[in-house]
Amino acid sequence: MKLSIIIPVYNEAATLAEIVRKVESVVIDGVDKEIVLVDDKSTDGSREWIERHAKKADVVVLLPKNRGKGGALKEGIANASGDVIVFQDADLEYDPIDFSTMIKPILQDKCQVVFGSRFAKKERHAADMYTIHRLGNSVLTFLFNLLYCTRLTDAEPCYKMFRADILKGMEVKADGFEYDIELMCKLRKKGYRICQMPISYNPRKFDEGKKITWVDGLKAAKVMLVQRFRP
Repeated sequence: MKLSIIIPVYNEAATLAEIVRKVESVVIDGVDKEIVLVDDKSTDGSREWIERHAKKADVVVLLPKNRGKGGALKEGIANASGDVIVFQDADLEYDPIDFSTMIKPILQDKCQVVFGSRFAKKERHAADMYTIHRLGNSVLTFLFNLLYCTRLTDAEPCYKMFRADILKGMEVKADGFEYDIELMCKLRKKGYRICQMPISYNPRKFDEGKKITWVDGLKAAKVMLVQRFRP
C-alpha cells in the first residue's frame, strides 16, 4: 500500500522545508509514502528550494506558469502513483501526523473518501482562527449539508484523502481554490462513501501568508449551487 502526499506550493518559502520534514517523519504501519511536490510558479524562492532539494521528494513538478491551487493539484494527481492520495498544504496549519488516523477507514473499506474536520472535537480546534473564516465555514458547511444530504462538520478542510482510482477518474474544471468544493460536490453526487475524521489545526494569519479570503467563500457557495442542479 502506498500513500501519495501531494503538496501544491505557491510562495511558501518560509514553511516549505519544515512541512516537507514533517511529512518525511510520518510513519504509517504497512504503508509506504510518496511525496509529490508541485510548484505553481512561485516567485519567493520556493521553486529554487525545491530544485536544490529535489531528492527529498519522490516526484517534482515545476509548472511553467501559475495555474492556481486546483491546477497544481491536478498535476500532482496525474503524476502520483500511490493507491491512496492525500492533499497537504505547504504551510504549517495542518499536521501530517493525522495521516495515520485518516487512512484507517479507507484501509478498512469503510469509505472511499476521508475528509478531515477541524471542528469534530472542540479541543482540537484552534481558538484563534479568524472569526470571518469560522463563520464562513459554518455557512458553507450548512449549505453543503443541505444541498447534498450530508452531515459534515467541516466543508473546507485542506486534508482530504481518497482512493487513487476514484480521484484519478474525477473530472474537475476549476483550477483555483474552488477546485476542492467542485470535487466534493461531484464525489457526493456520484454516491461515494465519505467519512470525516478529527484533525488538528494551527491557523496562520494573513501577514504569515494566508491566501484564502471571503471572495473564495462566495465562489465556493456558487460552485455548490451550480453543481447541485447541474445534470
